Amino acid sequence: MTPLTETQEACKDKLLNMLARDAYRFGDFSLSSGRKSKHYVNCKPVTLSGLGLSLLSIALLDNVEENSLAVAGLTLGADPLVSAVAMKAAQINRHLDALIVRKEAKGHGTGAWLEGPLPPKGSLITVLEDVVTTGGSSLKAVTQLREAGFLVKRIVTIVDRQEGGEIALKDCGLELISLFQLKDVALKAKSIL
Repeated sequence: MTPLTETQEACKDKLLNMLARDAYRFGDFSLSSGRKSKHYVNCKPVTLSGLGLSLLSIALLDNVEENSLAVAGLTLGADPLVSAVAMKAAQINRHLDALIVRKEAKGHGTGAWLEGPLPPKGSLITVLEDVVTTGGSSLKAVTQLREAGFLVKRIVTIVDRQEGGEIALKDCGLELISLFQLKDVALKAKSIL
């Protein structure tokens, strides 16, 4: 990866501040993975804010593979991410569609797992994620995309909790790129209290 430009660095600094202020909490929490933790990160207050989503679209798009024809992710956390990145790509004349992966097949109509304009089979797709803990949500999205005939090599997440997700994804032939690690967000949150 190339070094960040001054603008990209400023974007990441603003995002880190927003995540520390609006997405991070310290206490006793149960995670979706079933694990207990003192750290909780809910990115939705950032991913569903105008400024947060604008900044994220830049930071995430910078990490989408050059040959990807689409970005995809598991509903609900990835819905705003894939939409914003596809829109940002269109603004710079890059063709990149957004796909949403359902948590279960549609119960009517076509029974589809994927929503959005599907690229040709064999196309490269980058998966976007808000938070990675064990990698389970990412792997569910990847499984559906691969079963549909698409190539997935990379997951880009906002926050990696550093609890085994990167290893689990690597074991499945996937590269994990994280904008931030949990320790970065927790440290920033502590400094702004």
